[in-house]
Amino acid sequence: MAATRSAVSRASRARSKAPAAPRPAAIAVAESVPLQLGELAELLGYVFKRAQLRIFEDFIRCVEPLQLTPAQFSVLVLLEHNPGRNQTEIATTLGILRPNFVAMLDGLESRELCMRVRSTQDRRSHIVMLTDKGRAVLARAKRLVATKHEARLNALLCETDRVALMAMLEKLSKF
Repeated sequence: MAATRSAVSRASRARSKAPAAPRPAAIAVAESVPLQLGELAELLGYVFKRAQLRIFEDFIRCVEPLQLTPAQFSVLVLLEHNPGRNQTEIATTLGILRPNFVAMLDGLESRELCMRVRSTQDRRSHIVMLTDKGRAVLARAKRLVATKHEARLNALLCETDRVALMAMLEKLSKF
């Protein structure tokens, strides 16, 4: 019995031994070589998501003084161009889920950028409107986006490429 326990113990110790750690030189070489993306580099959705992340990072950096996200900016633009519309219409147009949209509106409302008013047509519905402060912040944001963010994006593409890309993205948005 003792021999059996001893054999099990040796086998257990042998299994628990971790493989030898790579040598530091091997790690340095591996870290200097870019990761291979494999088939990810060929997947349209993956490449779009990577581009979207970079574009959003630039947008956020551009409007950092105003503390607006791309989604918040989009809401303010829709409110400016669609006065008197209800929050469900705005959320649906932007593809934002109702609970997320309500939380976003709470934040915009606490900053006094917009306000909700109960609809006179349907008391269950709320109309969302820009405040004067919201209009002023949006005007500043639009200037920053046009002169910095969009200017950087446009510098990457010639006008023909930009028009073609916009057409392709519009087509894909209806997929």
